[in-house]
Amino acid sequence: MQQRSSSAGDYTGSGPLDSEKETPLSDPSSDLPNETNRSGTARAKPIAEVLASKLSATKIESGLHIVATPIGNLSDITLRAVAVLRLADAIACEDTRVTGKLKSEFGLTAELIPYHEHNAERVTQGLIKRLKAGETIALVSDAGTPLVSDPGYRLVKAALKNDISIIPVPGASALLAALSIAGLPTDRFIFEGFLPAKSNARRKVLTRIATVDATVIFYESPKRLGNSLRDMAEILGNRDAVIARELTKRFEQISRAPLEELAAQVVSTTTLKGEVTIVVSRPQGVEPPSNEKIDALLTDALAHQSVRDATDMVAEATGLPRRLLYQRAIKLK
Repeated sequence: MQQRSSSAGDYTGSGPLDSEKETPLSDPSSDLPNETNRSGTARAKPIAEVLASKLSATKIESGLHIVATPIGNLSDITLRAVAVLRLADAIACEDTRVTGKLKSEFGLTAELIPYHEHNAERVTQGLIKRLKAGETIALVSDAGTPLVSDPGYRLVKAALKNDISIIPVPGASALLAALSIAGLPTDRFIFEGFLPAKSNARRKVLTRIATVDATVIFYESPKRLGNSLRDMAEILGNRDAVIARELTKRFEQISRAPLEELAAQVVSTTTLKGEVTIVVSRPQGVEPPSNEKIDALLTDALAHQSVRDATDMVAEATGLPRRLLYQRAIKLK
């Protein structure tokens, strides 16, 4: 397996301290070189010098690197990510204009190759050919960790099929950043990505997860945020939730309130920009739904599904016997 060392000669940027090899916990100070002044006390070296040293020591192996990029603040990037991107032969990216800014900021020289859901099938084979020839290729998204509600699955699957090394380069993630500051239970959570744009399909997804005993995380666009929050409040109940917007950017905004209150806040706001992450608390003391709740769920499901399919969906969401639900659905139909 080929490896390269990153050159630190022209590196002057800054970023989180990261390296290929972790310093043992027993001797953490050895990871930060110090100088001794005349009085004999240690004096920390300039941070740029420390980072340059770490950058030059980072070993990069050939293969497909899945590289997390900033979600807002450029300083979100890790030192290892910079090293990989600087040594890569090519960078597969969603939008060359977005990644072009990163390329300019960090003095990257690698070729940018557009890779998104519309061209993934066509571009994948060319990338696999280059990887099999021993090249180093980085896959990035516009922001955050690739493949998390972003393209890349086809490329990773093809690389596995061709016995190509796949190396994770972890870093920023909007869903984990939002979860970490939400103040909601983190011992068990699920990520649902973007909810469907159409109300019927969105409500179907929410019904499916209504009784899941876990904190739930969604991505949403500002245009659909109000409608999605109203549907959540109606189907999931008025749970505590958090809206995280423009994470790590200058105008980062975190709103914490029950779902109904958050929905009202969004309606009263004239314009919202930037992707939104929603974190919703798990159901509190899950109780058997009332007859009125069962009828509401069935009526909603029957609006766009057959009696059989509506029964199956509500049975899965509530855990109630299918025979009972089928009889009620027949009456409601």
